[in-house]
Amino acid sequence: MEKRVVIKEKKAGLTISDVILVGVLLATGAVLKFFVGSMFNAGMKPNFVIAMYCLAILIIKPKLSEAIIIGIIAGAICQVLPGTPYINLISEPLGTLVMSILISLPLKFKPYSLLKPILGTFLSTLASGLAFLGVLYIAFYAGANVETIPFSAFIVMILLTAVVNAVIVQILYIPVKLALGRGKDD
Repeated sequence: MEKRVVIKEKKAGLTISDVILVGVLLATGAVLKFFVGSMFNAGMKPNFVIAMYCLAILIIKPKLSEAIIIGIIAGAICQVLPGTPYINLISEPLGTLVMSILISLPLKFKPYSLLKPILGTFLSTLASGLAFLGVLYIAFYAGANVETIPFSAFIVMILLTAVVNAVIVQILYIPVKLALGRGKDD
């Protein structure tokens, strides 16, 4: 008898089920951003689209280029929601880039693998939020004769959104992954 060898093929790109999952999660984030975000009137609103693309990236583990495309799509979705135009087209790809890099780190110790969803989402939300804030200040407030919203108000909103997004993803990660039959972590 010959020894059987199982060869696992490398993934060539996103599968149809991956694309559908990303679409459903981004749509969920858009609905949350629209309805929950409409309760805030502080110049900046929490962005739950970030939580959903972080969850998608954690589950499907896309290549870096695919993650950036997810970020561009997330930024485009944010354009149809109330908010400041165009800035999300910069901030969301940056958030997906951070998440993709963080999940690809070859750290194998147990605390990191258990906390990867919460840490990755928190840091991705911070990166996206700070990029949004930076572009906002450069594009709209630098040299303009307008009354700016205090920087501290934005920072508080970014930190609160990062915490909420991180908790949402940490809670949803394992049930969604198991429901999709994605098995154990790598």
